[in-house]
Amino acid sequence: MGSELRLRQLQFGHRARLVLSPAEVRLMNDQAHAARTMWNCLHAWWTMLPKDKRTLAAADVAIRQARKEVDFFAVLPAQAAQAVLKTYFQAWKNCWEGRADKPNFKARFRSVMSVDIPQGRDLQITRVHRRWGLVNVPKVGRVRFHWTRDLPVAKKANADNRITGARLVKDALGWHIAFRITTLEAGPAPHQGPEVGIDAGVNIPLALSDGNHQNHGRPPRLRDGTSDRDKWLNAEEKGKLRRLERQAARLKQHRKPGRQSSNRLRVVYDQIGKLRAKAKRRVTDWQHQTTTFLARQYGVIVVENLDIANMTKSARGSIEEPGKSVRQKAGLNRSISQEAWGRTVTMLTYKAARYGGTVHKVPAPGTSQRCSACGFTTPGSRESQAVFVCRNPDCGLSGNADWNAARNILDLYRMGHALVPAAGRAVVRRARRVKPAAAR
Repeated sequence: MGSELRLRQLQFGHRARLVLSPAEVRLMNDQAHAARTMWNCLHAWWTMLPKDKRTLAAADVAIRQARKEVDFFAVLPAQAAQAVLKTYFQAWKNCWEGRADKPNFKARFRSVMSVDIPQGRDLQITRVHRRWGLVNVPKVGRVRFHWTRDLPVAKKANADNRITGARLVKDALGWHIAFRITTLEAGPAPHQGPEVGIDAGVNIPLALSDGNHQNHGRPPRLRDGTSDRDKWLNAEEKGKLRRLERQAARLKQHRKPGRQSSNRLRVVYDQIGKLRAKAKRRVTDWQHQTTTFLARQYGVIVVENLDIANMTKSARGSIEEPGKSVRQKAGLNRSISQEAWGRTVTMLTYKAARYGGTVHKVPAPGTSQRCSACGFTTPGSRESQAVFVCRNPDCGLSGNADWNAARNILDLYRMGHALVPAAGRAVVRRARRVKPAAAR
């Protein structure tokens, strides 16, 4: 009975790459464009109607009628169309509760192409080979996908361990399918590992208070001192990216203002997007491996409560008050964005909970200038970006500046200065009685 009480229901996702023929790609592109157009039509219909007539029932009737009269909408499966309505209504609920801005139109080339499959029984997943599986996509047929982890299908599936749905998503590398999985498993025992403070930086991506720093081996600076905006690509890929960017700049000169891009320019943009997506997959893979190691190794993980959006603001200024060191600040902003500190903390949070640990946040001000040995903040102690030497005559601690900051972060937690335990991405909420301007 005691083991049953510790059972908990988990929901997570698994993303796999689809292998499609050109005809299947066209069919899925048509469905994605139909879903985007239906969102835009639904948004226009919703905003033009009086408030007393905005109901889910009326929207459902309008969607059914549109699918009967417009052949373009008929390409989209009925359940996927209902998923568009559900997602749109949830977007308004998030706006009313202060979790997000109001919904808006989706542009053709700037929005992510996606189609939802809300029912797991429609997928009919089977494993064909050690590396391949088959999944049923409505109105497309049986398609192959890369089998990279065990899925609860066939005999492994039951009421507590099953696939509840999926979502088709297209990026620069092609179409992928993201499975929604629900499972019931025993809750982990409290992690008995040590406590650790982590300072996120640029020279050292993750500096730990015990000296076990995590580095991805890619220098953030080039020999000339500038930031490396493509450090996750090798030399050959960087050269190809530079050639494509120069080619895109030449082709863009011949485009008249207000005209669409040429097919040749779009092909070049697609090739650039593939290289960017490859770099993003590499950094995400490093983050997954590193955060899994930290979650298994430590029981309490303490990080800074950083305002990354404010840290990466431009220093350009205005015409009346121009900024200083604009190019240097732009390079620092680019390096911070490439490290993706927020995504690292999000991964640490849910992985630590999976292994029985906890993640806490502490206030960030002063952790880089304060000495972790004597506790004094003495001017001039931070000699450089990487060197910290305490100027207190009675102390004289010297070492890496990021390591010193990580020790200060852990000390703040031990002194009781930790904020509310982190639970993923922080959300600024307003009082329920106050609605945003868009909903008033």
